Amino acid sequence: MKEITVDTKKIADCGLYCGACKKYRMGKCPGCHENEKASWCKIRKCCMEKGFHTCAECEMDVKDCRLHNNLIGKFFAFVFRSNRPACIRYIRENGEQAFAEEMTKRGEQTMKK
Repeated sequence: MKEITVDTKKIADCGLYCGACKKYRMGKCPGCHENEKASWCKIRKCCMEKGFHTCAECEMDVKDCRLHNNLIGKFFAFVFRSNRPACIRYIRENGEQAFAEEMTKRGEQTMKK
């Protein structure tokens, strides 16, 4: 299994840290940005269309975004106690490098609720 390392390229559009994801670390997923099978992800598509690396670059507050707060996102948040909006806020306030460092230190894919 790959070690969790600091890499801003492993921050998903929605704010998850792929670098700490078990599937990524086991070599079963290339990470959200490199995963061609992730074409179903509307957040990824929106960021790609706008030329953003993450939702943190968008002028809209993530809590007001219908793509970020859809049924799948709410289900994911409930099951995994994930707080992706907190991840986006952290990136906005501290930058991608600091977020990657924090998630690596925590060994987590997301900030927890």
